[in-house]
Amino acid sequence: ISSLVHEPKKDGGAEGHYGHSPGCEDGVRDPEALATFWQPLKLFAYSQLTSLVRRATLKDNDHATKYEKVHNFKVHTFRGPHWCEYCANFMWGLIAQGVKCADCGLNVHKQCSKMVPNDCKPDLKHVKKVYSCDLTTLVKAHHSKRPMVVDMCIQEIESRGVQSEGLYRISGFSDLIEDVKLAFDRDGEKADISVNVYEDINIITGALKLYFRDLPIPLITYEAYPRFMEAAKITDPDKRLEAHHEALKLLPPAHCESLCYLMAHLKRVIQNEKDNLMNAENLGIVFGPTLMRAPDLDAMTALNDIRYQRQVVETLIKNEDILF
Repeated sequence: ISSLVHEPKKDGGAEGHYGHSPGCEDGVRDPEALATFWQPLKLFAYSQLTSLVRRATLKDNDHATKYEKVHNFKVHTFRGPHWCEYCANFMWGLIAQGVKCADCGLNVHKQCSKMVPNDCKPDLKHVKKVYSCDLTTLVKAHHSKRPMVVDMCIQEIESRGVQSEGLYRISGFSDLIEDVKLAFDRDGEKADISVNVYEDINIITGALKLYFRDLPIPLITYEAYPRFMEAAKITDPDKRLEAHHEALKLLPPAHCESLCYLMAHLKRVIQNEKDNLMNAENLGIVFGPTLMRAPDLDAMTALNDIRYQRQVVETLIKNEDILF
């Protein structure tokens, strides 16, 4: 920091510099007085540098949560004259003149849609529901790290039900689970899922599981699915763990963030196994088919994969602190 403060040149102008400074009489400098004089300036410079570093760190953290999202283009017939928002040229024709993003409303030529960057910013005007909505679309529309369903349900479960026997294994009343779904679709983060409305904690766990089942792209995506299956089949524990770590890198950031939050929660659930009788294997059986689905596999292969799906979730729960 001291390098920020330059000593004045020792020339004939030195007296001009120090003639009115503390500790300076007739051009003679008192080192102790000068140190006292410069100390507040040094502290100020240090505080400014610290502030800049803090802002840069925060900016980096902000970038980490700005998830990339592809546009959800659909062929569209525009009424009246329209111009492409990518190339700025007129969109000719009477019907199906171009495509429109169903999530942010961007209008472009069909051929231009292939060149548009993955910078979709979903608008709540277009994102009408919570359940059955693409996970990345939902979090970008609500400017959050994770879907509010995941955060709110887990917080509610941990506040009053983590010791409940058979947690996640016992099903809640299906009609009330559907009510929770409708409440989130209608009210979003203002949905009331408190004990005053839903006394049975199994309704909340059922609503959380239903959210993951309804995702159009599973939490463990179709792209990452084969890698997780391969990882589960590795017999060497260390190599299996490394393979799971590599497979996690294939997940979109919003999916990985949500999976990390869920696994940390399930780790806390198994820490209460004495009361809720749920261990990692039991939770693997429940969440395996909920979090991951085979991409277009025949029925026999999909049935065989269930065993490995359980093992994947079990590994993620037990090693949550290492893998994420």
